[in-house]
Amino acid sequence: MNNNEDTQPLIIFDGVCNFCNSSVSFIIRNEEKEMFYFTPNQSVYAQKLLKKLPIHKTELDSIILIKNAQLYTKSDAALEIAKELKGLWSYLYFFKVLPKVFRDYFYVLFAKNRYKFFGKKDSCMVPSKNLLKRFIL
Repeated sequence: MNNNEDTQPLIIFDGVCNFCNSSVSFIIRNEEKEMFYFTPNQSVYAQKLLKKLPIHKTELDSIILIKNAQLYTKSDAALEIAKELKGLWSYLYFFKVLPKVFRDYFYVLFAKNRYKFFGKKDSCMVPSKNLLKRFIL
């Protein structure tokens, strides 16, 4: 990772999940400015990083955000990302006032069924040439 990537927020996502890939594309289209870097959790980089992070294995079935040296998982990660999006999407951060246990219950319920609802790929997505600089593999 170069110095710019060290300071930019990093999103670790499930690279074979159709919903997760669509979410990454949505984030790229809707972020206020180019601020996020991305890595599929199946990448060599993510696997090495995840071993170093203080993260419980139950949180690995979650989108993970590393922002300002802070680790966010589950609904906290989703809401922190939403906060940086254009338009009304940033107002989703309001849900942060709800108890984490409540938010995470629904997050986990959805995450456990994401393959059933949206399917999965045999391999990770390949970013387009112009987006490749934002992906760490």
